[in-house]
Amino acid sequence: MTDKILKSRESDFKIIGFLSIGAFAIGSAAILIRMADANPIVIAAYRMLVAFVVVIAVSRLKGQSFDTRVGIKDWILLLVSGLFLASHFALWITSLQMTSIANSVFLVTTTPLFVLVGAHFKGDRATWAVAFAVLVTIAGGVVLGIGDPSNGGNSIRGDLLAVAGAIAMAGNLLIGRHLRPRIDLTSYITIVYLTAFLVLILCVLITRAPFLGLPIETYGWIFLAGLIPQAVGHTTLNWALAHVSATVVALVTRIEPVIAILLASIFLNEVPHWTVIPGGLLLLLGVVFAFRFEMTKAR
Repeated sequence: MTDKILKSRESDFKIIGFLSIGAFAIGSAAILIRMADANPIVIAAYRMLVAFVVVIAVSRLKGQSFDTRVGIKDWILLLVSGLFLASHFALWITSLQMTSIANSVFLVTTTPLFVLVGAHFKGDRATWAVAFAVLVTIAGGVVLGIGDPSNGGNSIRGDLLAVAGAIAMAGNLLIGRHLRPRIDLTSYITIVYLTAFLVLILCVLITRAPFLGLPIETYGWIFLAGLIPQAVGHTTLNWALAHVSATVVALVTRIEPVIAILLASIFLNEVPHWTVIPGGLLLLLGVVFAFRFEMTKAR
C-alpha cells in the first residue's frame, strides 16, 4: 500500500511539474506575438510549422515513430482537433492586435467554462469541486481585468475574437482528452500540428498575406513563439491530457494572463496594476484546488 501511495505521489509531482512548465511556456506567447509585429495568420502558420518541425526532430532523436494503427474515426477527430487549434490561434492572435494583452489573454483563457459545458453534453459532468475551481479562476481573471491599463487598444471586436478563440481551444482540448489516453503523444501532436499548419497556410494563400520577405527580427520572434509556447507549452499540455481531465488542463492556462502581464510590463512597458497580486493568487488557488481534488479522487 505504501509503495502504491509513493508511486501515486511521484506521478502527481510529475504531472504538476509538466503542467507548470506548460503554463509558464504558454504565458510567453502574447509578448512574443506582439513583438513579432506581423500578419496574425502568418504568425500562426509559422508558429505551427516551427512546432511541427521541432516535434518531428525530437521524435526522430528519441527513436519514436507515428502509430499507423490509428483508426479512421480517430483520424477524423485528429483532423478536427487540428482545425480547432488553427482557428484558436488565428482568432486569438488577431485579437492581440485589436485589444490589450490583458484583455485578450484573460478572455481567451476562459476556455475552462466552455470545456465544462462541452464535457457536460458529452455526459462527463464536472464535480462541484472542479466547477468551483473554474469560478475561482474566473473571479481571479475579473480582478486582473479591473486593473487592466488597456494599453495597445481596447476593441469589442478584439474581445469577441478572443472569446471565439477560447471556444476553439475548448474543442481542441475535449478531443485531445478523448484521444490521448489511447493515442501516443507523438502521433497525436504530429497530425494535429500539421493539420493546423496546413489550414493556416491555406488562409495565408487565400488572403495573400505577406509570408516571405519579413524582417529578420520578425522571423526571430516568430521562431521563439513556435518553440517556447507551442513546441514546449502546448505539447506539454497535450501530454497532460492523457493523465488529467480537459477541464484541469484548461484551468492551467488561466495562469497565462499573470505571466503575460508581467512580461508585458518588462518588454512593452505596460505597467501592471496592484490587482495582479490578488488576481494571480485567486487564479493559482483555483488551479491547485482542482488538481488536488482530481488527484485525490483518482487515488
